[in-house]
Amino acid sequence: MTHLMDGPQDTVRIHRKVVGIVAERTLYDEAQLLPDSHFEGDLGIDSVILESILVSVGEEFGIAERLPGDVTTIRELVARVEGALGLPSGTAQPAAPAGPEGADAVLEAVIAGAVRQTQYQRGQLALDADFESELGIDSVILTSLVAEAAQELGLPETVVGTVTAKTLRGLAAELAALLAPEAGRAGRPAAAGDGAWDDRSMKDFTEQRDPDLFAKARGFGAYRRGREEERLYWYGMPLVSRCENRAVIYDELEGREREFLMFASNNYLGLANHPRVVDAVCDATRTYGATHTGSRFIGGTNMLHKELERRLAAFKGRPAAIVYPGGYAANLGAISGLVKSYDTLVVDKLNHMSIVDGGRLSGGIRRIYRHNDMRDLEQVLRRGAEQGTGGGTLIVADGVFSMHGDVCDLPEIVRLAKAYGARVLIDDAHATGVLGARGSGTAEHFGLKGEVDLELGTMSKALAGMGGFVVGEEEVVEYLRYYSNSYVFAANIPAGVAAGLIASLDVIETEPGRLGRLWANITTLRDGLRKAGFDLERTESAILPIVIGDERKAMEMGRAVRARGLFCQTVVYPGVPLGDARLRVSVTCEHTPQDLELATGIFIESATETGVLPRSE
Repeated sequence: MTHLMDGPQDTVRIHRKVVGIVAERTLYDEAQLLPDSHFEGDLGIDSVILESILVSVGEEFGIAERLPGDVTTIRELVARVEGALGLPSGTAQPAAPAGPEGADAVLEAVIAGAVRQTQYQRGQLALDADFESELGIDSVILTSLVAEAAQELGLPETVVGTVTAKTLRGLAAELAALLAPEAGRAGRPAAAGDGAWDDRSMKDFTEQRDPDLFAKARGFGAYRRGREEERLYWYGMPLVSRCENRAVIYDELEGREREFLMFASNNYLGLANHPRVVDAVCDATRTYGATHTGSRFIGGTNMLHKELERRLAAFKGRPAAIVYPGGYAANLGAISGLVKSYDTLVVDKLNHMSIVDGGRLSGGIRRIYRHNDMRDLEQVLRRGAEQGTGGGTLIVADGVFSMHGDVCDLPEIVRLAKAYGARVLIDDAHATGVLGARGSGTAEHFGLKGEVDLELGTMSKALAGMGGFVVGEEEVVEYLRYYSNSYVFAANIPAGVAAGLIASLDVIETEPGRLGRLWANITTLRDGLRKAGFDLERTESAILPIVIGDERKAMEMGRAVRARGLFCQTVVYPGVPLGDARLRVSVTCEHTPQDLELATGIFIESATETGVLPRSE
């Protein structure tokens, strides 16, 4: 867009627009951006962010030539813009930041909070756009946005849990109503409930604001200790044995070791304890040492890393692979490396948090479609095509959804991607080693090998090691190798781990019976739990969710299950939304028929004791 600058008012606007762009790219308040604040020393703007600012400024003013990257202050940047537009240097004077014309204080607070929390530019924030499907604002980001706006307006933190609005305009209206004198200071109390029960959740501590940065930690610490005293929080208890169908865990609450039936492990194929895998780890460690002390580009690559990438590509049936330090790092690096501010990221509402964080890090336009709802996905893609941002589109979905166990509708995702010119990335963290005739994942499961642009996975689950990977076309993989910060600037997995992963792939290929035993166990336990009356949603994987809903009941049933000697995950917010609490049961090929029968009985007894299932007459 070209702006002709002819008079004093126009030169003032140059400064205002430059300040607005810097604020949008850095999340600073415009009032903090002084003309002579040093980009690096005062504002912490590094060369990568500065380049993004320069590109946006050039586009805003229709400057064809690339603005040089040696500017150090806003005043200097404004002068460069003036020069590019043929104006006398120094004519653009600093101006006080101005909000949208006619916007009241409440709407301005909401918009300012949205800019900071989403990294969108103001022009991208349509007031009536749906938070999820059009702006990609999920419940976590919305919580932060509401908390920030509430603080700016002098409303209590408790209003965060009362908001139901789906748009920025609706949110402003809700907050304005709360500011009305007759509204008082309504909101959910910080701690309320029946008797001594503390009905807060972890959500209550995500936006606790205080001049002391650690105040939120102390508040959560007291809450956490209360949950632990009630034996409701058991997170992070250490194993003191191998993790097999049974495992010995040191109970830190009781100060003793206890053996449990283990249904909280993602060791789906039992490879973590396979002799060939363990021996490969030990042998390679003796040969190459404990680690390599460098990134892959600078002294951190050995032949085992190259061989692992070759084997992963062959296993997945794709031309090339890149290995990251972890599955989380793979999503962060791949998404932020490919998607830029002018591109669009379209994601399933229930995707893993690493995908959410990758999207936020990318700064791209984000859209959320309802879980596995292909009609909604098509609407999102159609609206994006109509708006025409000029960038590309990447659809990202979990192959197996980690807290629900169901599988993405890959055939429809691929069809819609082709229809709208989008690319597809599928996260196979819980599908690798589980889905498909060979266990290679979601694409094989649906007979769509080669139809998915990028397949991503983690190697800490069925592959029994550590790290993440992406497979796809060689040119795309090599691009990621140079533009994924989580690859370029991080040390990678040790040689011993790489050797163990290669051995795991060997075992998967030479012992296919492990996959068969896994699915026999999945079917047996799934059928037994459903027959007992449990809600397992639409699981089609090794993850069996026992959906309870109420957070208190879920934690109490988790406690009852552990008291009977079975260990599984109790999942509450932020693992799932409030009101969707559950137990998450992971099945492996190592479970015996006796294990599955005993587990079914424990779940039924615990659910009956806690009121999750009705007592039989």
